[in-house]
Amino acid sequence: MSKPVRVRFAPSPTGTLHVGGARTAIYNWAFARSVGGTFVLRIDDTDPERSTQENTEQILRSLEWLGIDWDEGPLKGGDFGPYFQTQRGESYKAALQKMIDAGSAYPCFCTAEELAEKREAARKKGGFSGYDRTCRDIDPETAAARIAAGEPHVWRLKVSDDRGPVVVDDIVRGATEFPITALDDFVLARSDGTPTYNFATVVDDGEMEMTHIIRGDDHLANTPRQILVFEALGYDVPRFAHLSMIWGEDGKKLSKRHGATSVEAYAEMGYLPESLLNYLALLGWSLDGETTIVTADVLKKEFSLERISKNPAIFDMQKLEWMNGTYIRDMAAEDFAARMAALLVDAELISEEDFENQRAWFVELAPLVSERIKLMTEVVPMVSFLFTDTVEIDEKSRTKVLEKEGALESLKTALPILESCEWTLEALDGALHTLPETLELKPRVVFQALRVAITGTMVSPPLFESIFLLERDRSVERVKAVIASLES
Repeated sequence: MSKPVRVRFAPSPTGTLHVGGARTAIYNWAFARSVGGTFVLRIDDTDPERSTQENTEQILRSLEWLGIDWDEGPLKGGDFGPYFQTQRGESYKAALQKMIDAGSAYPCFCTAEELAEKREAARKKGGFSGYDRTCRDIDPETAAARIAAGEPHVWRLKVSDDRGPVVVDDIVRGATEFPITALDDFVLARSDGTPTYNFATVVDDGEMEMTHIIRGDDHLANTPRQILVFEALGYDVPRFAHLSMIWGEDGKKLSKRHGATSVEAYAEMGYLPESLLNYLALLGWSLDGETTIVTADVLKKEFSLERISKNPAIFDMQKLEWMNGTYIRDMAAEDFAARMAALLVDAELISEEDFENQRAWFVELAPLVSERIKLMTEVVPMVSFLFTDTVEIDEKSRTKVLEKEGALESLKTALPILESCEWTLEALDGALHTLPETLELKPRVVFQALRVAITGTMVSPPLFESIFLLERDRSVERVKAVIASLES
């Protein structure tokens, strides 16, 4: 009987959560959810110079923003904690001692200078540049005496030449074979006693009973070494699935030169968490080869490791923006109104109380905005005119619209209509729609002049709806103010 699935995402808090790391988290989370398994979040914070509490908090924030929940880890606890590597020192000491007692780890007293000289000599001869096992056969009593005397040393894995090649039977990439002769007796613990990555991560994964390790293929070279440590410690070796890298549109590894790479940056740019989650999930995986809108609920139900591609994925900003616009347009008016209101509160244009008191009005406004934007950052500039007593006409709009022939005449003719028309959307539409024919002007001339006067810009929600929602008094005052400025 197979064990219940347990997977983990183990970021290092040395920076912000990269979209590549977020995709790894999504795949682990979706896989666990699809099979009723457990998703663990572990913080691999053993780089003391670069790991910070601020980065840890940012990672947690980003995951929560994406809607990724974990079953064990920071803020949750669990039976296999602690979930920070800096708090797991006793586990590493115990595991190392177990290997020492079993004879699968030995002390190495070679200095850094000696090792560098040996590597250089091997390189010149064209031979194997790994550790030459100088200290491997030191008599145990002699080694113990040297350690007792305080001689600096590291601990290395004793790799058996009789083992045969290490085969990584990868779910995504297939079987990859690593000759045992290419795997030297690598370091498990440094001279200060701290564990190396390839040792600590195996101890954690073994003690936490991970059944699958899903991670980027930049870790593939580490995997045969980790398999040897799993075996030496007597742990079951997990199944591995290595994900191909995400590339920019130029075919190179995604980096800052391609634009934003952190999850929080995309949130700040106006992307919805559900659209970014959807987009990242499709960078290397597909539901059926055709469907592009895959919600979190569908992902949690239908995700499978077998549908992950081994080819690198291309990060296409235009496709992400299109997808974000689709999610915005498909959002229920009540949901969009709430998100729009949150942005307006942040911009100090309204209060939370304003939204609660005028919720129906915001719901009426919602589709007028959501149908016209692709990013949530477009919301405040588009609707801010509704929440101020006056608007400032931007220079481009003044020059291109208000200072053109017919603009002043259009506003003067529209003013009495706004002052006396029944204040319903239907009545406004009927009364204003006849203006171009009455003035013998193109509709664009008439309505753009009115739009700029009302909103301050050439881009806004539909004109008649904007006027209606702004209400009569403010609409009239704005048109009068523009007329006065053009006549002065």
